[in-house]
Amino acid sequence: MSELHKFLFEGLPVRGMLVRLTDAWQELLARREHAEHGFAAPVRALLGEMAAAATLMQANIKFNGALVLQIFGDGPVKLAVAEAQPDLAFRATAKVVGAVPADAQLEALLNEHGQGRCAITLDPKDKLPGQQPYQGIVPLHGDRREPLQRLEKVLEHYMLQSEQLDTRLLLAADDRVAAGLLIQRLPVEGAGNLAGARNEDEIGINEHFNRIAHLASTLTREELLSLPTDTLLRRLFWEEDLRRFEPLSPRFECTCSRARVAGMLRGLGREEVDGIVAEQGRVEIGCDFCGIKYQFDPIDAAALFAPAGQHLPGSDALN
Repeated sequence: MSELHKFLFEGLPVRGMLVRLTDAWQELLARREHAEHGFAAPVRALLGEMAAAATLMQANIKFNGALVLQIFGDGPVKLAVAEAQPDLAFRATAKVVGAVPADAQLEALLNEHGQGRCAITLDPKDKLPGQQPYQGIVPLHGDRREPLQRLEKVLEHYMLQSEQLDTRLLLAADDRVAAGLLIQRLPVEGAGNLAGARNEDEIGINEHFNRIAHLASTLTREELLSLPTDTLLRRLFWEEDLRRFEPLSPRFECTCSRARVAGMLRGLGREEVDGIVAEQGRVEIGCDFCGIKYQFDPIDAAALFAPAGQHLPGSDALN
């Protein structure tokens, strides 16, 4: 069962989270395989890491809306997306336009010419009039223009810029598990993200965070993927006093619907939709996230543009 565990280091301004997506992650991959064809192994691994990261980030900020993690690339993967909702429902997909080498890492997948970008969007559920989603964008390289070879380093860089809080992130995924460990330094109470802390206080905070981050960094990819939560935390932090909270249950869920697809088709306009029907006999739209295909025959398509209240024979499928 997929789980997310939150914990605090007693007496220290450091918190942590561990997520293990198991059945939910396997369901996402199975739906993709069933719908058409699956992704190459490096793309599956990237999407698993992104799903774990989006789930951790959503749980970390407690945001009432969708958190969308996107990477725009200039390699064979043009776009990779993972989205997490406030209740930790998640989904992920990618747009692949070229051959993917069997051992491709982040740079070869999305940053061949140094033009890759990572965007994190916070889209509120209940928007105020005129309110736009917040979006932060960082390049797939560090401050010295050196390519960042791992997704966790890109996101650590983003969180340091956006939250001014040091973060250590470890991610791993295979076809069974997508997992992540997040360790973050907390601001001193009333210090405004450490801005008001005395120098000696900040030095002590840094030492605590650096020590715990170093312990976390000893975790191997295989251990992150395979060790049970209790074993993993005990092995890493056996000398620390952890306060653990009730685990949460992330799950795979897609937000697509026939009504949303119908709205999208109305946006295309009647002429465009009629042209597709004339050429193909129907309109078929597949969801990139879950693989469900929505079909609109000529009667369904006509019903999209019927005046309100008018019922066309055979158009019940739109309801």
